[in-house]
Amino acid sequence: MKIDVLTLFPAMFAGPLDESIIKRARTKGFLDLKIHDLRDWTHDKHRTVDDRPFGGGPGMLMKPEPLFEAVESLRREKTRVILFSPSGRKFNQTIARELAQQDDLLLITGHYEGFDERVREALVDDALSVGDYVLTNGALPAMIVVDAVTRLLPGVLGDDESSLDESFSHGLLEYPQYTRPAEFRGMKVPEILLSGNHAEIEKWRREQAKLRTKEKRPDLL
Repeated sequence: MKIDVLTLFPAMFAGPLDESIIKRARTKGFLDLKIHDLRDWTHDKHRTVDDRPFGGGPGMLMKPEPLFEAVESLRREKTRVILFSPSGRKFNQTIARELAQQDDLLLITGHYEGFDERVREALVDDALSVGDYVLTNGALPAMIVVDAVTRLLPGVLGDDESSLDESFSHGLLEYPQYTRPAEFRGMKVPEILLSGNHAEIEKWRREQAKLRTKEKRPDLL
């Protein structure tokens, strides 16, 4: 998969996307990730990317000119262009799986008070939000999407079944997990997990996932 990220803060991506699973995915060629500075598509000495909104109001808006030039330069035939916006679809595991089926993503991250509306109208295929809260800019949401999507790519986790029983994979939270020792400070691992009866273990896990979801996240049911 190829992912391009358009941002005003490329340095923010160094570190989080150079470690762990993302690093391995890039090294092994499962992910071709490029971070682009939007200011590279400006043409004035101040590298201006924002301006005051028509009609007045607080803050500044991202200008259309550099965004249009950048997207038109980076977009290929199969590129899916995604904007991060509070009004976008709320990102979840289902959308992560949807995006993991794509060959080519271009993520546009914002800053200031948002984008000139013509960017949304003419440039993008989709808009996403990572939650109902305000962040300084769209770099962190972009990292979240890159991470969530990359780990779903075939071969990235080594065992492709690893992602099938995680939280949200079936619309439920994940069941409780335990490892050695079987007893720690008086706390014991449920006997069923030590039984070796895989059918009963699977049944227990399904029941526990439903119970945990009902208790912690009933909105998912």
